[in-house]
Amino acid sequence: MIKPINKDTTLLSQKSTPVTPQDTQVVTDLIDTLKSHKTDCVGMAANIIGINKCVIALQLGDLVMPLINPNIISKSEPYNVEEGCLSLTGERSAKRFMKITVRYLDESFKPRKQAFEGFAAQIIQHEMDHLEGILI
Repeated sequence: MIKPINKDTTLLSQKSTPVTPQDTQVVTDLIDTLKSHKTDCVGMAANIIGINKCVIALQLGDLVMPLINPNIISKSEPYNVEEGCLSLTGERSAKRFMKITVRYLDESFKPRKQAFEGFAAQIIQHEMDHLEGILI
């Protein structure tokens, strides 16, 4: 189900809690909402739809990829960038890493480990900041 975009900075500033198999509807709602905003959004964390759970989704071309309970286990090649956010007005500076490796659960709750680089890595880092209650 497509959910409204949360702009409440109090809620967005709270740390998210782990996702369990009972939270599959949150994952579905996040994917549906991201798809509905694909013209103006490339990634989304669950708190953007008002649910403080540790799941993000990113848009990679036609593919929407959810990462459940993600954890960055390595990062390299730092750089600074200006980023915008669907929940906040304007752009802000952020430090990102060109290459990251992430452990996460897929939609079937199977453990995965994957390397990302470039823009995909940037999207993941932005959305993972949201999971920690960090607003750029």
